Amino acid sequence: MEPNMFCYQCQETAKGTGCILKGVCGKESHTAQAMDLLLFVVRGISVVADTLRKADSPVSEEVNIFVTDALFCTITNANFDDESILKRVDRGLALRNGLIQETKHNKVFLPQVDELTWQGTRDDYAEKAKTVGVLREQNEDLRSLKELLVYGLKGMAAYLEHAMRLGFNDDTVHVFMQRALATIAVESLSAEEWVKLVLEAGEFGVKTMALLDAANTGTYGNPEITKVNIGVKNRPGILISGHDLKDMEELLRQTEGTGIDVYTHGEMLPAHYYPAFKKYSHFVGNYGNAWWKQREEFTSFNGPILFTTNCIVPPLANAVYKERMFITNSTGYPGCKYIDKDAEGRKDFSEIIEIAKQCQPPVEIEHGEIIGGFAHNQVLQLADKVVDAVKTGAIRRFIVMAGCDGRMKSRDYYTEFAKALPQDTVILTAGCAKYRYNKLGLGDINGIPRVLDAGQCNDSYSLAVIAMKLKEVFRLNDINELPIVYNIAWYEQKAVIVLLALLSLGVKDIHLGPTLPAFLSPNVVKVLVDMFHIAGIGSVEDDLKKFGL
Repeated sequence: MEPNMFCYQCQETAKGTGCILKGVCGKESHTAQAMDLLLFVVRGISVVADTLRKADSPVSEEVNIFVTDALFCTITNANFDDESILKRVDRGLALRNGLIQETKHNKVFLPQVDELTWQGTRDDYAEKAKTVGVLREQNEDLRSLKELLVYGLKGMAAYLEHAMRLGFNDDTVHVFMQRALATIAVESLSAEEWVKLVLEAGEFGVKTMALLDAANTGTYGNPEITKVNIGVKNRPGILISGHDLKDMEELLRQTEGTGIDVYTHGEMLPAHYYPAFKKYSHFVGNYGNAWWKQREEFTSFNGPILFTTNCIVPPLANAVYKERMFITNSTGYPGCKYIDKDAEGRKDFSEIIEIAKQCQPPVEIEHGEIIGGFAHNQVLQLADKVVDAVKTGAIRRFIVMAGCDGRMKSRDYYTEFAKALPQDTVILTAGCAKYRYNKLGLGDINGIPRVLDAGQCNDSYSLAVIAMKLKEVFRLNDINELPIVYNIAWYEQKAVIVLLALLSLGVKDIHLGPTLPAFLSPNVVKVLVDMFHIAGIGSVEDDLKKFGL
């Protein structure tokens, strides 16, 4: 049977091999094909842009914005709306054709590839999409390396777009992303050359995460140790999910004095750690857990929900909250109101606020507090205390458990692993993986909490900065000599760029779970094992022994 689609970019892909009828994420086959076509168009734009740059011809900022957004909207659980994706295809083809005219005007020679020569209309999109997806590359190993690169670029684009929304940008990152996409369309590289390009993506991943860190901290201050309420107040609320701090700022400003409280959900939890947001008394807490529990938690929240980025779980047909869902940026879901920005880049959340005023307060599903805010600046302020704890043996090992959470039962491993860790170990975390253990009450070591949450998934950069600083303090020659174990959970493409970034920094012996990516062929896995000693996970008991714990 010919597959309706093929997608294996996330950890939960069907049967651990690939979704062929419908995405486990809820993505329909026609939506997956629309995304394949959009990526085809993006490769074409990138070929022209890369060629123009090599000829010293200028490339407009419009190209950078389009490519970044297009990559971001194809990330897992970001966009389920065919029409919004196909509109991007329309714009992309027009942009590509305009760039081609520039090459003719400047007498710049273009390679003859399908990504440039194909001219189609809406009537042709569906058939063309069937020919340009993942399986267009017949060689399993080359396909694996190309998709590893593409998924890293998607994660990079997500982080870059967040930085751009705060006025921070880096042309070299755009140039690399488009060069890499052009290479996929045009070049016939050896496996070794593809590996080199993948690792170069990791280097630019570090650069992009550093840019976003500078954007977030430069705009909102350095995260501080913060206790976050996980209960509810008695006023109506708005729940903000995703990752975008610019939207967080605008929502807080517009809801001030309205009688509406604002709660974070999922990866927006770390917004509470930033000093700039603490002045808002109606910014009252975090509601719920990781993204995959939203169907139940959104129902009990009672108020409107704003998705600033992924992860969207498609609501059930009878979901009472769907009419209260709003989307913005690169997200999309059929039937949900899209909040666009105006000419000055501002957004109007008044419709969400008015709906919230008519809603009941959230139903409390838990109570208490959780602590976070241990990004690199805050941890380095505690450096003397941390170093002393290591030297005296009070802290024997740090366990990096950053990454993503997900639905699979096998992810209970991370909760049980955290519970089983010896009392002289400290967990370093970032991303929604934290929800597997951040409410366990694991205590502290000489006042240092045993779970140090740096923030969102992009704040894995903080963990790398902390590791590099500890390497310097302990006067070590190699980052792998530190008393750090890497036991990372992954789900989607932002985790891929985090992984590549760590590899580019020379980190070895990373354990990745709950399963290794389906898009890694056996031969590519062998390369990563040989070069970086990457491994999967086993049982809690076996892994504790393996890590010397």
